[in-house]
Amino acid sequence: MDQIADSTGTTTYKSACRMCHGGCGALVHVKDNRITKIEGDPDNPMNKGKLCPLGAASLEQVYNPKRLKYPMRRVGARGEGKWQRISWDEAYGEIAERIQSVSDEIGPEGIWVGTGTGRHHFAYVSRFANAIGTPNWCEPGTAQCFRPRVHGSVLTMGQLPICTYTEDVFPELILFWGHNPIYSGPDGELGFGVKEALARKPKTIVVDPRETLLAKRADIWLQLRPGTDDALALAMLHVIIEEGLQDQDFVDQWTHGFDELAERVADYTPEWAEPITWVPADKIRAAARLYAEVRPSMLEWGCAIEHTPNCFQTVRALLCLPSITGNIDQPGSWSFGMLALPPFPQLFETMDEEQAQKRLGFDQHKVLSGEGAQLPSAHIPAVFKAIRTGDPYPIKMGMIFGNNAFATYGDVKLVYETLTALDHLVVAELYMTPTAELADIVLPAATWAEVDAIAAVPFYGQNVVLAQQKTVQIGECKQDELMMTEICRRFGTEHGTEDPKEVYDYLLGAKLGITFDELKAKGFHQLDYEYRKYEKTGFQTQTGKIELYSKAMEKLGLDPLPYFEEPPESPNATPELAKDYPFILITGARIPMYFQSEYRQLPTLRRGRREPECEIHPETAAELGVADGDWVSVESPRGRCRQKVRIFDGIDPRVIHVQHGWWFPEEDGPDYGIWRSNANALTSMDPPYCPSMGTYQLRALLCRVVKAEVAEEPWSPPVHPDYDNNVAEVQDWDAGE
Repeated sequence: MDQIADSTGTTTYKSACRMCHGGCGALVHVKDNRITKIEGDPDNPMNKGKLCPLGAASLEQVYNPKRLKYPMRRVGARGEGKWQRISWDEAYGEIAERIQSVSDEIGPEGIWVGTGTGRHHFAYVSRFANAIGTPNWCEPGTAQCFRPRVHGSVLTMGQLPICTYTEDVFPELILFWGHNPIYSGPDGELGFGVKEALARKPKTIVVDPRETLLAKRADIWLQLRPGTDDALALAMLHVIIEEGLQDQDFVDQWTHGFDELAERVADYTPEWAEPITWVPADKIRAAARLYAEVRPSMLEWGCAIEHTPNCFQTVRALLCLPSITGNIDQPGSWSFGMLALPPFPQLFETMDEEQAQKRLGFDQHKVLSGEGAQLPSAHIPAVFKAIRTGDPYPIKMGMIFGNNAFATYGDVKLVYETLTALDHLVVAELYMTPTAELADIVLPAATWAEVDAIAAVPFYGQNVVLAQQKTVQIGECKQDELMMTEICRRFGTEHGTEDPKEVYDYLLGAKLGITFDELKAKGFHQLDYEYRKYEKTGFQTQTGKIELYSKAMEKLGLDPLPYFEEPPESPNATPELAKDYPFILITGARIPMYFQSEYRQLPTLRRGRREPECEIHPETAAELGVADGDWVSVESPRGRCRQKVRIFDGIDPRVIHVQHGWWFPEEDGPDYGIWRSNANALTSMDPPYCPSMGTYQLRALLCRVVKAEVAEEPWSPPVHPDYDNNVAEVQDWDAGE
């Protein structure tokens, strides 16, 4: 598509919306250097012209009056909120000097580089860390969200399988496990495609502690006790194998270790699982039989399974379900993507082995940080400990690109102690957040509409490659990739100084034979899809097969077969604690108006969810003496969190669901209300950790609920003339939940 102004003077760009890390096709209309409209691209196969509430509110993000627009240096005490505007030249110079100072004093490992969810700059963060020489980069999700599924899939079958709906080939059954994709579309596995599939009325099984809209419509809803997904998966495997429901031809030809798996799950009967999971044994059997008998099927899994220390073995158990039923890379089943791009040049190979072994977690969590890691990253609790204590070596400087750490890491008090212990902190952000308020230098980041980048979706499938295009310039904002590149140039690194467009040209040219400018002209490139690729190449594992018994894990000294483990804090594991904290806490369910801690300053989205809400069963509410709309204090041994009661009979009376990501950008800094309703005041980074991934417990913790004496003031939306009046309202987006 040529970017030529029409008769009204409007230029239309094909781009990729990145309000989450999905990548829907978008049309951005610009007139007189101002975006006038953003809409879904009807030609794009990922979303076919649709946008979710986040995408529809993009203009409120681009033109938000609270955006940071130029670099700033702290001039008062940390957290005092006193700032001085500086030039980009000054900012880059000071950052490079600090990197040099720490590298001279300690070594580059004394620098921590952090980020948030996988936006356009995600791969650049590890590239930047490697370029400046530090092995200590991380983000909250490397051990707690998505990455355990990626690492587990790579070790089991060589690649992350995906659900693809772009080929108009749909499953006969969908198993939704800890995932509600009609509410959210991260990773490019878009809710739009799921809705298309559901319109064809496949059989559905839903595994979720909450009766979501999907659960209400499911053929079978398995309402399990939070944190016991591993037990449920193992019991389903037991039924399938005991009753001979597996695809024996596929198992014999394309899997390794079936007999060992059968022996491992022999004792994991539905009767064994029932008291652990709270799911009746007959329901477990019915779900296992339905899943095994109806083919082809897809497994839609979410990050709910990655919030306990046994997350990696839970992932491994779930990987076995489609593997033994042959639902792998067949039309309508889990598939492997076309991998349109080569591996991103993250520069891990440029770091010598001695330096790489300084990565915190390298020896302790080998799949996250060490020799078994697909994307080596540091262990967050170990990094934070080093910052606070200097053990095993000091970390003096932190650099965060796009992450409000106060709202997204476990144990907010510990996060505060950690960030304030740094000698120097740099934060690149769109807005001033509680995290940015603790920085020494704040850098103004660009929104997705101000960025030149590539979006290849679904994540790790890369069936469709989109150009994300810079369409306007707001203030002095820069995209994160340009910041990192310029810092490398100022610091004088050997690598990482190329213009990002050179990297894009390399990625696009390797397999597709096109340049970034050519991709921008056409908007997106879709590959022809191919199934059963393993018949030509095998699986990219040591045996060339799906490793139910993982040779790679055996080599790393880890259990090669999945197993059950009770969460370390639970009514069963800590009964004495449960006397004071009698409820099981869950947090993290998607709110369709927000993405993690983002967008509470966007009026259209905020009107859809004005205040934080916790879900309580009617029986529990009656026992506590609270009513719908009351404010309560949800408390754990770590802290407390105030939220508004929502009476909900779709949750077990023994479970409390708390919304996460809450802060209040309309309030005064430096705190912006971060301490009041933050779910991570309740969570912990304490051990035990997952042996493979270092995951700490964010789900299935214990809590109690106390009625609050004083209610919160209701939120009212600001009015600003820069907002587009045509953005769709979203109050009814989650009707029926």
